[in-house]
Amino acid sequence: MNFNKAQFFTSYGSFKQIPKSTKTEIAFAGRSNVGKSSLINKIFNRKSLARVSAVPGKTATINFYSLEDVFFVDLPGYGYAKVAKSEKERWGELIEGYLNDDRSLALVFQLIDFRHPPTKDDIMMVDFLIDSGIPFVVILTKADKLSKKQRADRRAALLTELPCAEDITIIEFSAQTGEGVEDIRTIIEELAESEDILIEGEEEIHE
Repeated sequence: MNFNKAQFFTSYGSFKQIPKSTKTEIAFAGRSNVGKSSLINKIFNRKSLARVSAVPGKTATINFYSLEDVFFVDLPGYGYAKVAKSEKERWGELIEGYLNDDRSLALVFQLIDFRHPPTKDDIMMVDFLIDSGIPFVVILTKADKLSKKQRADRRAALLTELPCAEDITIIEFSAQTGEGVEDIRTIIEELAESEDILIEGEEEIHE
């Protein structure tokens, strides 16, 4: 998979606008300003494929990026207090509508700021993904901001802070150093390959 060839596909401001799945989808979720845009840009080796904003809550749409037979879906950041209630509700409807829909969703990358305990919204998202049976991987962002001791302390704390933490795949990531990006790309490639095999198998059955 040539990650450099990812392209912005389209964006939607309401759930009703989103058409049914036509490709395998991999989604990115997390609170506002957790670093989703920076992660997406790092994965695809681009400076501005996803717009990075210093203003939390800027991503108010669901953004689709396309690479080969996969859509990468950037969900709106949640949990930002300084927006109107109506906007929060719209974002919530976008996120919930997407995740509850019957889509070809292969995986969610759930981003959590490594420096701090997961927020209530983070815990709600993880609980929702577990209860819904949606496969997910937790990405701990901004890893370069912590010392070795701080990392060790946060790792130990996460075992009690995150539901089912011992059973979750967790990757420590830094957009600055690139730490963790190859692990994330490997997961994406393995998923894309397994989905291709599944589609080929279904075609053979129907022949």
